[in-house]
Amino acid sequence: MDKLKRVLSGQDGNSDNMDILEAANQASTLAWGTRVKAFIACFVLGLILSVLGSCLLWVPGVGLALFAVLYTLGNICSLASTMFLMGPVKQLKRMFAKERALATAIMLICLVLTLCAAFWWKNNVLALLFCVLQFLAFAWYGLSYIPFARDAIIKLFSLCM
Repeated sequence: MDKLKRVLSGQDGNSDNMDILEAANQASTLAWGTRVKAFIACFVLGLILSVLGSCLLWVPGVGLALFAVLYTLGNICSLASTMFLMGPVKQLKRMFAKERALATAIMLICLVLTLCAAFWWKNNVLALLFCVLQFLAFAWYGLSYIPFARDAIIKLFSLCM
C-alpha cells in the first residue's frame, strides 16, 4: 500500500534516495553519549592548551606569542566544546541572547585584542590584561548558564565591599 502511495504521489523513483538521505541524516547526528565524550575531549584540550600557554609565558623571546596563541586557542576550544552538547546553531543563539550578549562580546573582543597585543603591539602588559579580561568574561559567560549564579556572585562581592 505504501508503494502505491509513493507511485501515485510521484515519489516512486526517489524511495532509494530517501533512504540514503535518511541514513545520511542519522549518521550525521551524534548520540548523547558521543556528544558528552566530544564535549569532555574538547574541553580538556582547551584546558590543556590554556595551561600550556600559561607555562610557556615565561620562555624568553617567543613566550608571549606562544602564550597568547595557546591561551586563546584553549578558550576557543573550551567555548566550542559546549556546541557538542546543544548544537552549534543553538549555542550561537544562546551566546548572543540578551543575558549573555555583553559577556560574549567582551570575550570575543578580548580574544582578538590578546593576539593583537602579542603580535602587532608586542606589549606584554596589554596581552596579560586582555587574557585576564578574557578569563573573566568567559567565567561570567559560563555562570550565565547556572541559575542564580550571577546573582550570588554579585551578592558575594557586594558583601565584601
